[in-house]
Amino acid sequence: MENKTEIRITQRDYYLSITAGFLIGLLLLPILNAANPALYDKLFLAIIPFFVLATPLGLRIAFFIGKKVAIIYQIAKFGLIGMLNTLVDIGTLAFITFILRSYFNMQPETSIVGVITFYSVYKAISFVIANINSFFWNKYWTFKQGNGKKSPTEFVQFFGVSIVGFLVNVFVASFVFKFVLGSLAGLSPDQVGLIGAAAGSIVGLTWNFIGYKLWVFKSR
Repeated sequence: MENKTEIRITQRDYYLSITAGFLIGLLLLPILNAANPALYDKLFLAIIPFFVLATPLGLRIAFFIGKKVAIIYQIAKFGLIGMLNTLVDIGTLAFITFILRSYFNMQPETSIVGVITFYSVYKAISFVIANINSFFWNKYWTFKQGNGKKSPTEFVQFFGVSIVGFLVNVFVASFVFKFVLGSLAGLSPDQVGLIGAAAGSIVGLTWNFIGYKLWVFKSR
């Protein structure tokens, strides 16, 4: 159980939030360029500065709210890292798709077995990479277990929760990609892929926070 008097915001929190904001802005640039080139041309100079300033400000606001409802501050940090992980996920997906399509002619919409497409495989890889990133940020910042007692089962618990999140993430992303692709006119497979990735990440992150909070890092 969290104690409201233990909620603190430190210089380390600000530095990490600024770092996360910078990475969010940096990763968002190629994604926005792929999704909406016209909007990218208008905003690309402002995106990184915006997130570098907005993330510590948002963290400060969450800290004040957290004095009344302690879990809000933790949710804010998890949400910030969740946004970063989502962009790591989507950015990795876009990179894999580009490389394999350009050099190996592997189209993401090509079916492998039934409803399983190359996109599903790409999405699985991108999720695993984002999940590794997620572990370190959440362990050492969101739930602040870096200086605490190490548990030999911590990785097993974390990845147990994450595997369920992985299945939910890939299922939702693949479902959206497979069925939305044919229903929304004017969108390219890449754009629908980004929509699917975002939907999968949102649902997966919700599950992950609940699992990390109540099971993996329950002492915090």
